[in-house]
Amino acid sequence: MSKSMRVTALAAVLMAATTLTATAEVVYHRGNTADPETLDQHKTSTVYEAHILRDLYEGLVAYSAAGKIVPGVASDWAVSDDGKVYTFTLRDDAKWSNGDPVVAGDFEYSLHRIMAPETGAKYANVLYPILNAEAVNKGEMKPEDLGVKALDDHTLEITLASPTPYFIDLLGHQTGLPVHPASVEKFGSDFVKAENIVTNGPFTLTEFVPNAHVKAVKNPYYHDADNVKIDTVYFHPTEDRGAALRRFQAGELHTNNDAPTEQVAFMRENLGEQFRVAPYLGTYYYALNHEDEALSNPDVRQALSMSIDREFLADEIWGSTMVAGYSFVPPGIGNYGDPAFADYKDMSQIDREEKALELLEKAGYGPDHPFKLTINYNTSENHKNTAVAIADMWKPLGVDVSLINTDTKTHYAMLRDRQDFDVARAGWIGDYSDPQNFLFMVESDNDGFNYARYNNPEYDALMDEAAVTVDLEKRADILKKAEEIFMRDLPFIPMMYYGSMNLVSDKVAGFEDNLLNIHPSRWLTISE
Repeated sequence: MSKSMRVTALAAVLMAATTLTATAEVVYHRGNTADPETLDQHKTSTVYEAHILRDLYEGLVAYSAAGKIVPGVASDWAVSDDGKVYTFTLRDDAKWSNGDPVVAGDFEYSLHRIMAPETGAKYANVLYPILNAEAVNKGEMKPEDLGVKALDDHTLEITLASPTPYFIDLLGHQTGLPVHPASVEKFGSDFVKAENIVTNGPFTLTEFVPNAHVKAVKNPYYHDADNVKIDTVYFHPTEDRGAALRRFQAGELHTNNDAPTEQVAFMRENLGEQFRVAPYLGTYYYALNHEDEALSNPDVRQALSMSIDREFLADEIWGSTMVAGYSFVPPGIGNYGDPAFADYKDMSQIDREEKALELLEKAGYGPDHPFKLTINYNTSENHKNTAVAIADMWKPLGVDVSLINTDTKTHYAMLRDRQDFDVARAGWIGDYSDPQNFLFMVESDNDGFNYARYNNPEYDALMDEAAVTVDLEKRADILKKAEEIFMRDLPFIPMMYYGSMNLVSDKVAGFEDNLLNIHPSRWLTISE
């Protein structure tokens, strides 16, 4: 073979290889904390479920790579002068994964479904700003009384009970995602199964193998499919953060949405920019069961809170990836001033511990009269290390602590189903940047998130007043009063403000740190 022929042959081989590479499937392996308890957007309640659902569905609005609200199925919207009526214009090219057009009636159906009492949506109260939503959800009014109406296939009108400055942000939450009406009617609760599901987002579900993965593939009917560069997403449950780190280092995961805190120094030294820490709109807390004999005493609750060395937890246990927290609402949130900090925030840790002993003695407890508590936490080395440290901090007070660990699904089901517990680990990540999204959790009728079983009519009245107050400064003052009551009564003990930790391979492009830690697969690309 002549030299020219060999060159020609080599060029052909290279061209073929390039063509093969260009058409190869792009697969994204995404670590995602835990298996979803449900893929029904009207029954979901966790962040790790939201990550999956935002890939499968698109609401009226969506999130950009930077975690900002952008048009979704709605191409634009208008708001009435009184701030109560939102008119959404739906895009012409929105389709479901079976080719059906997405129409305004689908959103009307979906919002009626989440508010229907029989649906049992734990998160329905997020949408209570909609006119008559609460009454419909409680069975006090008919579904047709809900302030949602499809004016035609491409126009949806939503009427609010009162102006709500964060309403558009609220629609970015997973509860605002639509269901495919025909699929729900045909399959009932089984509409979420891979063989039945119809979605309208960038991806559609093809497999859910518990304890292994959730598999989603690109939806060819998605209106922006040409710009979606990933063909297949595998969501891997990664409750074991240490194992997730090893999988990441081995190249088995492209990203993971958490990391083992005890290895922060190692990751900073060895992973460089692949280990990313960023501010996060969330609070790490312990829920206290107010129906427990000891914990029903406010002095006991305050003593337990005061004795926790939050700086130690944030810096030593969490490797400075958290910030010590003395309020439930994190600082810097929108539509608010400074949060209601605990009055012992600036006391030394020694003074706090002495005051805690005094309070417990007043309540009849102490080293000579101990009482027993259990701390329930969901699987994670980070949560375990935190619980062990807190048990050590409470021991000098005469508190005998036992630890109970369960997987994430079981843990949160226990809390939502009001099973028996004393103290339980939980965390809250803001769905929108407004203090209401934190303080609403312990309203007495919030069965889905009021893990403490807290019931204070004064608190409820302030939250109701804030809900109908249009002036943002006056509203902030009312919410501040509510948070002051929260910090006095302590349904939850806030301990730290979150920082997000992500492992991001240098093969991943388009991943942008943001306050909500939202990273839709739609915006990412994977290179080899």
